[in-house]
Amino acid sequence: MGRPTSTRRGRAATVAVTVVCLAYAPIAMTELWPYASPGAPAIGEWILGRSVSPEFVAEAVRDRMEPYGRSLLPLIVHSVLGGLLMLLGPVQLLSAVRRRVRLHRVTGTVFAVTVYASMAGAALYLVRTPPEQAFSGAAFWIVLAVILAGTVGSVTFGVLAAVRGLPDLHQRWMLLCYGFLMTAPLLRLEWGFLPSLYPGLGILDINRVAIMHLGSLVAFGALLASRALDRRDTVPGLTGTWCPAPVRVAAHLAGAAGLAWITAAFLDQGTAGRRLLVAYLVPYAVTYAVIAVRAVRSGARGAEWAREEWRLHLVGLCLAPAFSAVTVPVLERSMDLDRPTAMLAGVGIGGGMLAYAAVTVVSLRVLYARELVKRRAAFADLPTRPAEGLAAAPAAATEGRRA
Repeated sequence: MGRPTSTRRGRAATVAVTVVCLAYAPIAMTELWPYASPGAPAIGEWILGRSVSPEFVAEAVRDRMEPYGRSLLPLIVHSVLGGLLMLLGPVQLLSAVRRRVRLHRVTGTVFAVTVYASMAGAALYLVRTPPEQAFSGAAFWIVLAVILAGTVGSVTFGVLAAVRGLPDLHQRWMLLCYGFLMTAPLLRLEWGFLPSLYPGLGILDINRVAIMHLGSLVAFGALLASRALDRRDTVPGLTGTWCPAPVRVAAHLAGAAGLAWITAAFLDQGTAGRRLLVAYLVPYAVTYAVIAVRAVRSGARGAEWAREEWRLHLVGLCLAPAFSAVTVPVLERSMDLDRPTAMLAGVGIGGGMLAYAAVTVVSLRVLYARELVKRRAAFADLPTRPAEGLAAAPAAATEGRRA
């Protein structure tokens, strides 16, 4: 593991993430003050009121007042600690890149504990709030629940990888964890600029547009960061591929079928459906193009490990639309949702869940390679032990005769 392969792009990305995090931290910490004490200052509301409109802010406050009122204290804990995580994230990234081991371990421990505490507050809100009564409705509730589970799962695997001495896997899981956390500031950015693209659109519809791609985009960002920090061309024990041509072809066919179904379903919903379809397809196409090109380039320069990881994520990306298509009727029946709401939820969680699955498969691929190296080493030692024993026996007999 090392520093980013492209210094200029790596620095630009690090600076951009740091600026977003530092800017959002005070917004997160003060966001829920007005709900506890009307009239209390809230930086986020002040910015939105001037960048969009006071009416937009009033609608957001009105729509969140009742669902947030049921779990205000846990949400305040979640929000304040979320702001703290925005500050700890850049410290973790910079200390890892610059190899400040002691600082990284100390702040990493604080980071993990803060994640669990912050997500506990969010979990209480979700448990106490029926999906249909949540802010932005049942689809938004489902997406939040999946992001919460992904955040907790990824930080847990990251901690376990660190304890087991697996820095490459630790890095991947922690980057994915922070990617999921970044959905909060990125959603606020979409609150700020999407109304200029869709004048008159309220915050509920803005949220529906945002969940079409937020989960998959932050996971894609975590992948780019992981690959930038991992400069290895190969991994000891890496043999063959878990993504042979038949697997890739099958994944592409399943993805094409899923995309066709999603496209037809959204087009049937009129103008709102077309808006959601664009919000889903454009980021999906960009992500697919980048991963596919990186996989081809890695293979051309002989970087087997990079190509394998890109391919695993490409398969996951291809399967995401098929997963969403299968999930929609399941959500529709299990949670008694109407078809548009189930569509929103199913498409909203597909990209993030399959990216999480891809990181899991990448981790298993690394663990399998490590185990293969261990078994080869153990097997290589086996023939020498009997030989040593046989050689020692004649020597002992000779010494006995001399005596």
